[in-house]
Amino acid sequence: MQDLDDIALLREYVERGSEEAFATLVTRHVNKVYSVALRHTRNPLQAEEITQAVFVILARKSRHFGKRVILSGWLYQAARLTSVTFTRSEIRRARREEEAQMQTVLNQNESDAWTQIAPLLDAAMANLNETDRHAVVLRFFDGKSMREVGAALGADEDTARKRVNRAVEKLQGFFIKRGITSTTAVIVGAISANSVQVAPAALAKTAAAAALTKGSAASGSTLTLIKGALKVMAWSNAKTALVVSVGILLAAGITIEVVKSKDQAARKKDIVTYEILHQSLLQKLFPQRVDENELRHQLVGVWALEAKKLRGNPKFTHFPNDNHRLKIWTLTNWAIVTYDADSNVVYSASGPYELQGNLYTETIESGTGVMSNYIGARPKYRIRVDGDEYYQMAAEKDPSLEEMGRRIQQ
Repeated sequence: MQDLDDIALLREYVERGSEEAFATLVTRHVNKVYSVALRHTRNPLQAEEITQAVFVILARKSRHFGKRVILSGWLYQAARLTSVTFTRSEIRRARREEEAQMQTVLNQNESDAWTQIAPLLDAAMANLNETDRHAVVLRFFDGKSMREVGAALGADEDTARKRVNRAVEKLQGFFIKRGITSTTAVIVGAISANSVQVAPAALAKTAAAAALTKGSAASGSTLTLIKGALKVMAWSNAKTALVVSVGILLAAGITIEVVKSKDQAARKKDIVTYEILHQSLLQKLFPQRVDENELRHQLVGVWALEAKKLRGNPKFTHFPNDNHRLKIWTLTNWAIVTYDADSNVVYSASGPYELQGNLYTETIESGTGVMSNYIGARPKYRIRVDGDEYYQMAAEKDPSLEEMGRRIQQ
């Protein structure tokens, strides 16, 4: 079994119910999963519980993986999200105390790169898009060669090297903004040497046993953790900014249902049907004197997009009518996620935004699917909120992007 790759082992488990194959997968990846959990909780016992939960989730979801799933990267992300879920529980106060102690250590030993990087590493990783994150996990967590990284990502060695280097530069930028000025070489060395610690000897067997029963023998707290983590993971095809934006809403107890009636939408007054022929109409729709702070508060919430269109660019085709779209705003960030008719995520994007009156600028800081092509773009719009509807139109002539949305949650 040890000679089989992850996909082959997963197939053995799914198709033949091979407990040996699943146990091999657990043994292969348990250190990585445990290490992510340990960084989040700094508590070995809590990290063990999270590790068990992750492999139970793997067992439950294994039948739904595609043939090209990169299990190593998926397990890293599952471990991170499960750890985030765990820290939203009653241990939050204890974690704050531990973080305060860690900060004291950081202040006393600025020269220790790993001590500085470790508390921020998973947040920095979450800031990467999915492919970059896979590349970093494979290269520095699993110690794969550039050729192996490229093969896993469906790219050649040179492309993999460029992607890994770019991802490391993004990590460095994240750390620099938080006062850590290490070079990329130091960052890479620290991550490679310290990011994966050895899990307790019996944890692989315990986690595999719990997973193979789909969690039926797990403790009540572990089952609660699994349920919460699965809920978070349902939103996790996007990068961190999207996860955080949605997480803020979920933490407030908001449940979002993606429901859209085409008949209802057809009856809505749709800005996309307008041709903006006169400046006077533009001024009516988007008056110039708007209080920025008031507009921010009006935007906060979850919106269902009723209509979206890009005029003047026939190649821009990722807004089919049968897709469902949600747009989320906080006071500082935005996120969008698009679903197909079967509620599968088609693409997502997120980032911070700026307001000057009604002039609205989005920074596309992260994106999945087709939106990954637009990372770094800063489109400008005129935006207006009218009760439970918002109207948005590109402030630049080309391309002319228009959309209208309906509020479904404050």
